[in-house]
Amino acid sequence: MSHASTFRGQGASATAWTVLVAISLCHMINDIMQSMLAAIYPLLRQEFALSYWQIGLMTFAFQVTASLLQPVIGAVTDRKPMPKSLSIGMGSTFFGVLLLALAHEYWVLLAGAMLIGIGSAIFHPESSRVARIASGGRFGTAQSLFQLGGNFGTALGPLLAAFIVVPLGRPSVALFSAAAMLGSFILWRVGNWAEGRRRAGGPRAETALKLSRQRVIWAIVVLALLTFTKNIYTASISSYYTFFLIEKFALTTQQAQLMLFLFLGGMAGGVMLGGLVGDKVGPLKVIWFSILGILPFTLALPHVGLAATGGLTVIIGLILASAFPAIVVFAQELVPGRTGLIAGIFFGFAFGMGGIAAAVLGVVADAKGIEFVYQICSYLPLMGLLTIFLPRIARG
Repeated sequence: MSHASTFRGQGASATAWTVLVAISLCHMINDIMQSMLAAIYPLLRQEFALSYWQIGLMTFAFQVTASLLQPVIGAVTDRKPMPKSLSIGMGSTFFGVLLLALAHEYWVLLAGAMLIGIGSAIFHPESSRVARIASGGRFGTAQSLFQLGGNFGTALGPLLAAFIVVPLGRPSVALFSAAAMLGSFILWRVGNWAEGRRRAGGPRAETALKLSRQRVIWAIVVLALLTFTKNIYTASISSYYTFFLIEKFALTTQQAQLMLFLFLGGMAGGVMLGGLVGDKVGPLKVIWFSILGILPFTLALPHVGLAATGGLTVIIGLILASAFPAIVVFAQELVPGRTGLIAGIFFGFAFGMGGIAAAVLGVVADAKGIEFVYQICSYLPLMGLLTIFLPRIARG
């Protein structure tokens, strides 16, 4: 029986929808804070006279902090699950948001970005495990619902920045720390539920696939490279898209942030579709369609007008995001029982590599211009051809 009355009645074999909705909500809160960081870059650049390189370094500080910690935390919690640590991770995010609001020097901004990264590193492996435990066997749907919260939060960040932070100023970022406090409380309840499930025996052991260790490792490497490719493009959008629009179309900061919302909103829809379709046709087909399917649209993006740019960003976000739940579920099938490590690799390491790419792209943007960055990135989906090296998994 659950420790928290909110989560009572969630049986061992049924899909625990209340728990899934709770962690999806907290994923939304976590990722609102993350996208808030990127959305206020134009304000920070103006207030602190930052270069593109310094903007890229902030993305690096956030994403690589999470990248270095997430696989380690995931591997440790695979051996000893610590669901109550979820609320601690949200606490780190709380302090990071406060530093962003109150900073008077650039290094304090970096510290705030790193604390948000630490919070993300703690949150993702354990919450991904909870989502799988609560799935009742609907792994793709559970993963999509979990990720939907994150993508919805990522999409909300720029809107909240445009209509709250821009008019009220950077100190208003501190208002969002209240959401982090709420998330910490919810995650404490979720942690109690998951701990009760663990003590009661937890989910049944998953059957390992009949693949060689070398074949599994190679498949995980390919999936990580595909995620890396997706995240480089996503990092180029989240970090520099507003600057691209302001420079090319002379938009205001608010108008550019609304355009960014179109991309992130498309991603929120795509991530839910990816899991639902993946449960029906298999994750491999979704991966093929998602990574390669956006190529015509990314190639066109740097060369079209404003209206077409808005339409393309929605399509790119929708198709691109559909790959991620499929990739995570595919990897979990390859390495059963290592949910935390898989989450650490794909939520953490691959996202961190996207952070490195963001820093490099900032240097390129300073040297060659922001439009040149998008011309380079438009060819990234060609990496989707690596999907041919993934094993075909028979579906029951």
